Amino acid sequence: MNQPAFPYVIPFAAFFFFLALEGQFKLDPAWEYPLRALLLAAILWVFSRHVISFRLARPAGSFLLGVAVFVLWVGPDLIAPGYRQHWLFSNSILGAAPTPQDGYQTLSAVALWSRVIRAVVLVPIIEELFWRAWLMRWLIKPDFQSIPLGAYAPQAFAITAALFAIEHGGFWLVGLIAGILYNWWMVRTRSLGDCILAHGVTNALLCGYVLAAGKWEYW
Repeated sequence: MNQPAFPYVIPFAAFFFFLALEGQFKLDPAWEYPLRALLLAAILWVFSRHVISFRLARPAGSFLLGVAVFVLWVGPDLIAPGYRQHWLFSNSILGAAPTPQDGYQTLSAVALWSRVIRAVVLVPIIEELFWRAWLMRWLIKPDFQSIPLGAYAPQAFAITAALFAIEHGGFWLVGLIAGILYNWWMVRTRSLGDCILAHGVTNALLCGYVLAAGKWEYW
């Protein structure tokens, strides 16, 4: 991997490293979640601040796309409860179907809001940098900096959406749809900021739904 990719890849690698550590050690969420959020924010600042752009080309459309992806994410569970128990969504490759995590409701306010901030602010930046600002261009040409944001190539578009789906395990189907829509929005707007906003709106609504309805399985 050449050096220009580091600002796009290192935050994503750190994010998954922290996820891999989750559950491996008995750590107190009261300080683990805030520390993890601070570390991710620091990594973004140190490595990626010069490639992050919050310029918006279509803020209203980005907001509406974020709402639409949220509806698509929770809709199947409302229409067909338990569908994730099917072997297509729960197997040895993707893991077990998500189940409610009762432990979240006992989190302190600091730990809970640290997780919300991570999901709403940090994760959209980290994932959009990796998936749509880097990978979708790198798959077109390893010298990705010579490829403009939002450049379209069918193979790169499809691979990025598929890998984004796999990242979400048992949520792969809605993850695939979300990946296609976010990819399409990058092609449409050629704006990292718009994709971050759309992704952030989706995650904010998911967090609100989790907290209001106790649907902890979405976390």
